Amino acid sequence: MSNFQFTRPNNFPPVVKNLLIINGIVFFGQIIFQQRIVDLIYYGGLFKWDSDLFQPFQFVTHMFMHGSMGHLFFNMFSLWMFGKILENHWGAKRFLFFYLLCGIAAAFAQQIMGNFTVAVGASGAIMGLFAAFAYLFPNTELYLMFIPIPIKAKWALVGLAAIDVFGGVANAGGDNIAHWAHLGGALAGLITIIIWNKTKKTFY
Repeated sequence: MSNFQFTRPNNFPPVVKNLLIINGIVFFGQIIFQQRIVDLIYYGGLFKWDSDLFQPFQFVTHMFMHGSMGHLFFNMFSLWMFGKILENHWGAKRFLFFYLLCGIAAAFAQQIMGNFTVAVGASGAIMGLFAAFAYLFPNTELYLMFIPIPIKAKWALVGLAAIDVFGGVANAGGDNIAHWAHLGGALAGLITIIIWNKTKKTFY
């Protein structure tokens, strides 16, 4: 007779934990360097590819930089909330691949569709995580900010995507949200998880 051993899901799996630490270190590095030397966003933020400040590595570095403490907190909370579930479900290697893929896809979408000067933040990668979560666990009920009733993950994803489509098309003055990056990350996440589920293959 074999013994069954219950393993409690890890609340801070290794990739999520290290991403949280790296994002925190980079943000405080931004503060220190901005006060004393130079604004690191001019190096690591994503600039439009016709800008003199654009560098190819910004497709990766932009997702580790943030514009404010609130921006950092919201993204890192979302990374922890959805990322820990997906990393426990997939394992560290697949989760890291997925996260970086969504972040890079978000940058490409913003470059192609967005009207912007510089973009920073992990939001595109986070939207990819949320899209995968909503696909895998569509009926999970979530409480979103300012909405006092639970919403199933699949409908929350549809609602957030609709808001980003409207925001991206409207291109309202003063709107500093990278809507196309959100949509690019979500679409990349959705396509990837569908392919993985249908073929049982990964790309690494």
